[in-house]
Amino acid sequence: QVQLVESGGGLVQPGGSLELSCATSGFKFSRYAINWYRQIPGKEREWIAVITAFGGNGRLAESVKGRFTVSRDNDKSTSYLRMSGLTPEDTGIYYCRRAQDVWGQGTQVTVSS
Repeated sequence: QVQLVESGGGLVQPGGSLELSCATSGFKFSRYAINWYRQIPGKEREWIAVITAFGGNGRLAESVKGRFTVSRDNDKSTSYLRMSGLTPEDTGIYYCRRAQDVWGQGTQVTVSS
């Protein structure tokens, strides 16, 4: 079946970096855009990035533009979200999603000193 599994979350100090991975299976990865979202405590789930099936630089929300990058490796059926300049306001659960349907389970990112 279709599966998306996020990994790479954890605890990082302010100003630090993390790279999240979204490993997928059960479908033809190269045919689908991958979206990234986050759920910050007390807020609604927020879309933050998309990488289309064609790849390229992707598109980022204003809240993360200049700090985050999104990419994909079709050979590995995996998308990546590279995050830098992290602040405590970036703390939350990060999710990937196949286009507009299947979600991953999320990975926790905590930015704290």
